[in-house]
Amino acid sequence: MKAKQAPLVWDVPGLVAGVDEAGRGPLAGPVVAAAVILDDMRPIRGLADSKTLTAKQRERLYDQIMAKSLCCSVALASVEEIDTHNILQATMLAMRRAVEGLRLKPAKVLVDGNRLPTLDVLAEAVVGGDARVKAISAASILAKVHRDRLCEELHAQFPLYGFASHKGYGTPEHLDALRTHGACIHHRRSFSPVAAVMTDTGISVDVRISEASLPAAP
Repeated sequence: MKAKQAPLVWDVPGLVAGVDEAGRGPLAGPVVAAAVILDDMRPIRGLADSKTLTAKQRERLYDQIMAKSLCCSVALASVEEIDTHNILQATMLAMRRAVEGLRLKPAKVLVDGNRLPTLDVLAEAVVGGDARVKAISAASILAKVHRDRLCEELHAQFPLYGFASHKGYGTPEHLDALRTHGACIHHRRSFSPVAAVMTDTGISVDVRISEASLPAAP
């Protein structure tokens, strides 16, 4: 009797990294991406899509991810890169930097969404991955917490815009501040609400935050 052929296995054995981003939609600030390789021997309870968690839950899980993961990396794409390349390409750039920043090289990368950055390892896009894949959930939490902390720093420098509350998103409060005070250096000028306000007001506040004042990537 002819033996059955073993099914083909496409996944290579080895470490798997999850990747996600935070900050594609806001009108200001960089887009942040994170990559995480979890340790199966040190499970983290409560991992979920960062959008479904409270700020306190995210902060608690952030500390656990940093302490228990085999390795993790957070990377940015700047406002200048967003305005130059567009937000999609800047997001892919931040994701690639996050993967390249990992201390250990993964055998495979799982990326939330339906697009993949250019990588030199096997990668798979997972729609809804931030809710389905624990490593991606962990990456979503790191990216979200890191970006929220960065917005707190922006708020300290530019309190008139209210970055601490809206995190750069186009809320009525933020749009009112833009109309009143114009755009600061951290606003994304390629985004239509910012471009429209700048055209109407002609005001631009060119004050930079020093790199030393921003939260360091883990």
